Amino acid sequence: MATTGVAPSATQRRVLVALKRRGEATAEELSAALDISSSAVRQHLSALRSAGFITARQERGHTGRPADRYRATDLAEPLFVTTDGSLSLQLLEHIEEEDPELVSRVFERRRRRLVEETKDKLEGKPIDERVAVLTELLDAQGYLADSDTLDDTHYRINLHSCALWAVANRYQQACTAELDFIRDLIPDATVERVTHKTEGAHTCAYEIAVQS
Repeated sequence: MATTGVAPSATQRRVLVALKRRGEATAEELSAALDISSSAVRQHLSALRSAGFITARQERGHTGRPADRYRATDLAEPLFVTTDGSLSLQLLEHIEEEDPELVSRVFERRRRRLVEETKDKLEGKPIDERVAVLTELLDAQGYLADSDTLDDTHYRINLHSCALWAVANRYQQACTAELDFIRDLIPDATVERVTHKTEGAHTCAYEIAVQS
């Protein structure tokens, strides 16, 4: 994989965001979603691929020429992080050297603080509004979040990027704290993680089922 170290342009970033939200897509699908010509999209995809931000595979099993399906690589994750993940990772490694058990307590303390800062924004709202507000907050933190209403009692929050990617790859406690954070803010529902980016999925997805 070639890497240039060059940040994507504004339009290339739009293409990358659209791609990450879909998990995988062809140039034609991205063209339709972004209202950009297919040729222009292919130019941006070529540049992103050369920089190492995306990869492609050929979709076989259809008549005609196989279509290239693109997806973002791990190298794209830091582009959407709103904090210095490398510094956070270094600090956690120093903490772990001093006291391995302290790492879990750090994540737990951070989760409690985030819950305290967020719960007032959700208080008194029906569950569909709480899901929507929580999704907006996660999106603002750099998770490229969106949500789906599956039916009257089931919802899904999708995180297409990871704001703590470097940390989450090293410390499973980060992912556990993320799940517990959502559970704490929607205590009257069952929340389960159904896909996980650290296990190779396109997203971290959380299904929320209203308790009867």
